[in-house]
Amino acid sequence: MARFLTRLIDAQAFWARPLGDFNRRWLSALFHRMWTTKDLLHGRWLGHPLHAASTDLPIGVLTLVIVFDVIGQPAAADVALIAGIALMLLSAVSGAADYSDTSGTALMRATVHSALMVVALIVYAISLALRLGSPDVRTVPILLSVIGYLIVTAGAYVGGDVVFVLGNMVNRHAFRGGGTKWVALDLGDARDIPEGALFKAKAGPNNLVIVRNGDTVLALHEQCAHAGGPLAEGKIVDGQVECPWHGSRFRLADGHAMRGPTVYDQPRYEVRRAESGGGWEARRAEG
Repeated sequence: MARFLTRLIDAQAFWARPLGDFNRRWLSALFHRMWTTKDLLHGRWLGHPLHAASTDLPIGVLTLVIVFDVIGQPAAADVALIAGIALMLLSAVSGAADYSDTSGTALMRATVHSALMVVALIVYAISLALRLGSPDVRTVPILLSVIGYLIVTAGAYVGGDVVFVLGNMVNRHAFRGGGTKWVALDLGDARDIPEGALFKAKAGPNNLVIVRNGDTVLALHEQCAHAGGPLAEGKIVDGQVECPWHGSRFRLADGHAMRGPTVYDQPRYEVRRAESGGGWEARRAEG
């Protein structure tokens, strides 16, 4: 079943890819100078993607629409439908912020997801208009609500695919454990860590981005927690490293996320002079 559904979703690429590219361009332009608003919509303040949390609200309320219709409570069903439509619109706004920083296959499938949700919203709006226009005629509006719910379910499946299959908006360091063991830093061809610039080094299997000022060395994991961007290719802004892919910023002193689209902090490393043999060594910092 999963393989069939994946093929069905990917078969929509002929229209979803160009539409996704178009939508991402205008959304990126819209959010370009609205970083504070965009951070709010991403959920950096929450420490969790806001869209993933907010989608549960309309689905729950729209489930109540069906329940109230079945048990013969038309007024309650209509109120729930109004609330469900409003919550769908609010959830779509946070989804648009995430969408603007999505690319590749994830963008294509997110476009299918959003298209299904728009169709469902239209179906629900028609159902609501019929309910309010002819309160005594319930068959068609109820049928439309059921159809809308099935479309929402399909859209939710595709949205889940974007997250759980393609890893969009997940923490890239969720399974990266800490450790108390100091590991020698591999500086590549460099003889020492340069000062005042982003520098990429390797500590065991982990790539680090390092900034040195004299004996003070600040180091974070080099892969951006948001989408895996190479932080060593970014830039330093007010004591923060900015990812070159989507503009996420992390405070170099502690890895704290200072600007989205990331909603996760960056793993921090301690760096010191090796006790023997010269060179440097590093270990994952606690917390």
